[in-house]
Amino acid sequence: MMNTDPKKIEQLLTRGVESIIEFDHLKHRLLSGEKLRIKLGIDPTSPDLHLGNSISLLKLRGFQELGHQIILILGDFTAQIGDPSDKLERRPFLSKEQIGKNIKTYKSQIGKILNIKKIEWHKNGEWMNKFNLMEIIKLSNLMSVQQVLQRRNFKERIQKDEEITVRELYYPLLQGYDSVAVKADVEIGGNDQLFNLLVGRKIQEAYHQSPQDIMTLQMLEGLDGEKMSKTRKNIINILDTASEQFGKVMSMPDNLILKYFTLCTRLSEAEIKQILQRFANPRDQKARLAFEITKIYHGQAAAQKAQEEFDKVFKQKEMPTDIPSYELHATSYKLLDLLVKTELAGSKSEARRLIEQGAVKVNNEAIKDWQKQITITSGLIVQVGPRRFAKIE
Repeated sequence: MMNTDPKKIEQLLTRGVESIIEFDHLKHRLLSGEKLRIKLGIDPTSPDLHLGNSISLLKLRGFQELGHQIILILGDFTAQIGDPSDKLERRPFLSKEQIGKNIKTYKSQIGKILNIKKIEWHKNGEWMNKFNLMEIIKLSNLMSVQQVLQRRNFKERIQKDEEITVRELYYPLLQGYDSVAVKADVEIGGNDQLFNLLVGRKIQEAYHQSPQDIMTLQMLEGLDGEKMSKTRKNIINILDTASEQFGKVMSMPDNLILKYFTLCTRLSEAEIKQILQRFANPRDQKARLAFEITKIYHGQAAAQKAQEEFDKVFKQKEMPTDIPSYELHATSYKLLDLLVKTELAGSKSEARRLIEQGAVKVNNEAIKDWQKQITITSGLIVQVGPRRFAKIE
């Protein structure tokens, strides 16, 4: 049954929304009780979805709760090409094997936000793998090179004399064809996706379909206040543990608190306002924010435990209750190698950087000599930064 509550529809159309094309048309359809097909495409370029992805998923949940049909396209084909949106360098060419590995846990991750039993699932390889060369040429004829090169990041790359491959020019055409394949009424995406979504409207018209309405959403900065990026390691993953999620939120700049409340939680605007008024101290505001985010992905009990553990380490200056333990057999290791062995660093170069930055402690003693030899004893505690620990058995 469709829900046409004007207040819920107004919130759906405004909260966290950057732009809507066409606003009046979409609002009228929502109020009319028409069941719409709401499309979101996700390219599995990584095995982890993060809070940046959750913004679109939470918006889909709003549509789902009103009774609309969610269409989720996992871009197993388009991920091989690589979306050039907002990228100042070309993406690597991913193999089918890597994409297959990346995609394995997507349903379980998405299921933390959406009712996956009511989602219409697709991989765009279902139709794109059937394309022949002539169909690709016909699709390419719908846009000019000049139109594609109008996107901001392409202009910047041309100015810097950086290479733009032909395969990157095809990406918006193929994403646009996805909308034809599933007969999308609405497509949502981040604000960096606007060009691709507009191409979808143009291609639908060429295939004699009504052009989809478009909803673009605000973009989320990373935990350091800079652009969210896996390479910067400033993201919160949906699969992070409860303690990791809680601790990461507590590390963010104060000026992002309201934005994360608005885009990453299900609290109403009135509830958010009340929380920010009740807790004047940004640390207390972040603690409540961290609790709400962690609760979405791990439940209330786990969120409460994560908060207690955080307070134990940071307020009471005690060791965490649960520290990952590692059994080592040598009697001593260079600190550099010890960090890699205990998975506190992903490589020796990262370990050296952490040590030289003063981020490493052994039994609560800060060590900045990356060549220092560490004698291994049972119960030895190695720490990186304020939140990551390992115990030697």
